[in-house]
Amino acid sequence: MLTKNRIDRRTFDSLGHADHGWLNARHHFSFASYYDPDRMGWGSIRVWNDDEIAANSGFPPHPHRDMEIITYVRTGAITHQDSLGNTGRTVAGDVQVMSAGTGVRHSEYNLESETTTLFQIWIEPKRLGGSPSWGAKPFPKDDRSGKFVTLASGFAEDEGALPIRADARLLAATVKAGETTSYELGGGRHGYLVPATGVIEIDGARINARDGVALLGGQTITITAIDDAEIVLVDSE
Repeated sequence: MLTKNRIDRRTFDSLGHADHGWLNARHHFSFASYYDPDRMGWGSIRVWNDDEIAANSGFPPHPHRDMEIITYVRTGAITHQDSLGNTGRTVAGDVQVMSAGTGVRHSEYNLESETTTLFQIWIEPKRLGGSPSWGAKPFPKDDRSGKFVTLASGFAEDEGALPIRADARLLAATVKAGETTSYELGGGRHGYLVPATGVIEIDGARINARDGVALLGGQTITITAIDDAEIVLVDSE
């Protein structure tokens, strides 16, 4: 249930968990063998996985369709290859997006000598079909110091963001300990926020690193960093 302040904290320990050896995954929403009828999604967000991928391992080729898939790399790097002929290596702090459209196969491997950690987020597209596509882009963390910067977006006015085919935005901010930032979440929108690192406070609630926070629209979210924090937020319909 959402509180009177319209926020719902989901602690890291309460998330779905699957440890495959090479992959240690936490699921903010129902995924694969993890099922929770109260956590089927949030607005058009359907998946938010917190993945730790062991060195020299990864996901072999597999198909997707009719989904916008965003990968936010937290540490290490991920190497992508798909049936469209796209290849790319995305490093910590950077983002890759894939519009699955009518169908695409891809693989994602950690070819590094250390564990890679990332958030993978799936968002429902605003319409089905369309030609699949992939893209990646660096986003220097200094550019988002103390404020949210849009990294991927389905809105044309968000120049410089990676395009997705959803009425949604992926944003990130880095906030130093003791500092405050805010975000206005429009009426009828759904926000989901996760600190990749650091402890933050929202409306008096302590949010630890890798906890999730579901947010109802029609409010301004004020975030105070208890520690230096890196924060990832999706604003969706």
